[in-house]
Amino acid sequence: MKLKLILGDQLNPQHSWFAEPREDVVFVMMEVRQETDYVLHHAQKIIAIFAAMRDFARRLHADGHRIHYVRIDSRYNRHSIPDNLTALLTRYQATEFAWQAPDEWRLDRQLADYAAGLSMPSAMVDTEHFYTARDEAAGIFAGRDHWLMEHFYRRMRTRHGVLMSDTGKPAGGQWNFDHDNRESWPGMPWEPADLRGRHDHSALWATIQASGARSFGEPNAANFAWPLNTEEALQQLDAFIEHALPHFGRFQDAMSVKAWRLFHSLLSFAMNVKMLSPRTVVERVQAAWRDGAAPLPAAEGYIRQILGWREYVRGVYWHRMPGYDQLNAFGHTAPLPWWFWDGKTRMRCLATAIGQSLEHAHSHHINRLMVIGNFALLAGLSPQELHRWYLGIYIDAFEWVELPNTLGMSQFADGGLLATKPYVSSAAYIDRMSDYCKGCHYDKKARTGERACPYNALYWDFYDRHRDKLAGNQRLGVIYQQLRKMDDGTLAALKERAADLRGRLAEL
Repeated sequence: MKLKLILGDQLNPQHSWFAEPREDVVFVMMEVRQETDYVLHHAQKIIAIFAAMRDFARRLHADGHRIHYVRIDSRYNRHSIPDNLTALLTRYQATEFAWQAPDEWRLDRQLADYAAGLSMPSAMVDTEHFYTARDEAAGIFAGRDHWLMEHFYRRMRTRHGVLMSDTGKPAGGQWNFDHDNRESWPGMPWEPADLRGRHDHSALWATIQASGARSFGEPNAANFAWPLNTEEALQQLDAFIEHALPHFGRFQDAMSVKAWRLFHSLLSFAMNVKMLSPRTVVERVQAAWRDGAAPLPAAEGYIRQILGWREYVRGVYWHRMPGYDQLNAFGHTAPLPWWFWDGKTRMRCLATAIGQSLEHAHSHHINRLMVIGNFALLAGLSPQELHRWYLGIYIDAFEWVELPNTLGMSQFADGGLLATKPYVSSAAYIDRMSDYCKGCHYDKKARTGERACPYNALYWDFYDRHRDKLAGNQRLGVIYQQLRKMDDGTLAALKERAADLRGRLAEL
């Protein structure tokens, strides 16, 4: 008998495992406190993964496969993947063990160590999901000090023939249309209706609560919108392409208190638990452009996030782990203020971005990077604490994709291994790209004084405090030129205001 383990983010119905002979195979799936508890997770994240796992198991059973599913409330559940496996290998008198490659280093190490201690043949197989192998990006960048995503992205486009002309040139004559995709949203066109299907997971949520698993955020269990399976994810993809993709490019960096989703696809959860193939998404978005249903800048901008950035950060993760999660180039150690857990701050931008995250278990990438991450870096918050918060709050956050985005892109904690400069700004950027500053307690234009927007003083203080690490960065030349021109009294006032803010973050 062969025992084959399927993890909660490996819900790929097209995997070759399911086309193989079925008589001597038992597929194992399990809901364990090991996975709910390693960080504090948003309630919707736990519900969505368990609900999708249960649906996946039902479908495999209906297709004639043998499934052993360990529910979180089972009295036989040891709440440890290795301990449950040991019991099940004995129960089924298994002679072989196999598992799909985990996408988080901690699970990869745990299962490799476990298999090494078995007296039976064991093997890890590919998840058959990504465009690239774990170590492929490292091979592409071998010998290079800096990994430029654009180089990787162009190579992927060329290799897979995505948005390419018959002559081997990029569609539209250029590789990247990012300069066309930076408009603020004026309120029109309207944000498309949320057409996702709804489920009542109240009973599942009650079971999760009864198990003792801790969580935070709004569960919304009775009116749950995240997809259960591939069919629902494909319906969501179709709705995105028809209603949102045509406007995605122009407004992908925009933010508004009136529209939490704007024109983003909300497909990252479905892709990251593998119920939706990235190839399917890329192919359908490309087809929409070829059919004239979406402009090239929108299609290119969206495809770049999947074929480029998503695969790239995975390569960074596997090349840099273990140890990447401990990097802290600036030595920032301040704890997260309490309002990260309830959104109750007088800074309207942060109250909105965090509030959306708590309500939906999701917020789009500019809120994550240029509002929440921006503030965290300027204020000197611990990148490790922030990493655990991002990993827990977002429904699409799995460490392989979240960690490089947080420590590398957002917090520059790797010292520039991933990003070429820190992604920070004063209030001016947030005001330009959103309506957050309207009606805020703080004055977006003021730099000092009790009502001055905290971003302003923190911005200049950050660059002044870290001159030794950043002044030599060519991309920051203009900023340090401005700092050199600033008179001593002005800089001293900004630093005093910033020190006061960093000393009472919980009160902001």
